[in-house]
Amino acid sequence: MTKSIQKDVAVLLPKWEDSFKKGLLSFWILYSLTRRPMYAYEMKNEILGISQGSISVEENSIYRALKRFIETGLINSKIQASQNGPARKYFTLSPLGTELLRQFTKRNLLVFQNEIFIDASQKLINENKKEKSNDK
Repeated sequence: MTKSIQKDVAVLLPKWEDSFKKGLLSFWILYSLTRRPMYAYEMKNEILGISQGSISVEENSIYRALKRFIETGLINSKIQASQNGPARKYFTLSPLGTELLRQFTKRNLLVFQNEIFIDASQKLINENKKEKSNDK
């Protein structure tokens, strides 16, 4: 890989990743609710953990998304007393939210388990490794 390509990738990749990650925020929020009921603040760390550190999200973005999800019936909320401070609003997936997430996953994420995609991805990654070893 030439230095020019490396430079261009260094500029373009973060922009592409940022756009990609913003588009997946809804998925990560809904997916986190498949694990257990949660309040908004703890979703930030949960999303960071389940995305293996690739998605960091601002709390305001989570609150805006939760508001949209409640309005569209994708999630439910319930206020529960807390042992460590004020009551908290816990969120759970509604049946509609569960089915929407199931269909989204089936149509948009399971494609990455396809052997053709896996083989092509491995080839792409391995070609990059070869290029790097040849550059040394």
